[in-house]
Amino acid sequence: VQLVESGGALVQPGGSLRLSCAASGFNFSNYDMRWYRQAPGKERVRIATITNTGFIYNYEDSVTGRFTISRDNAKNTAYLQMNSLKHEDTAVYYCHARRGTAMYWGQGAQVTVSS
Repeated sequence: VQLVESGGALVQPGGSLRLSCAASGFNFSNYDMRWYRQAPGKERVRIATITNTGFIYNYEDSVTGRFTISRDNAKNTAYLQMNSLKHEDTAVYYCHARRGTAMYWGQGAQVTVSS
């Protein structure tokens, strides 16, 4: 089982990035997918969820209207489109798959927003 994030980078404030999470080793289309982030010195926070059927929850108020979670079950991949990035979005971003008690984490992708 693997979840591999990609797309993390250094970006200027106001810029955009798209993170990808490629899944393998399990039936991706049966799992809800989530994105979390962990800023330096802070706890890991859930920021968005997309269910296996495509219903979307955004938990983190600070990303509403700027970030969009999506998935492509044919490609076994989840995405996080991040627009209008701010300094405070700097964090390691993790994808997470869950179905009942079964859950998997990716290794994380660093996003740094700095001028």
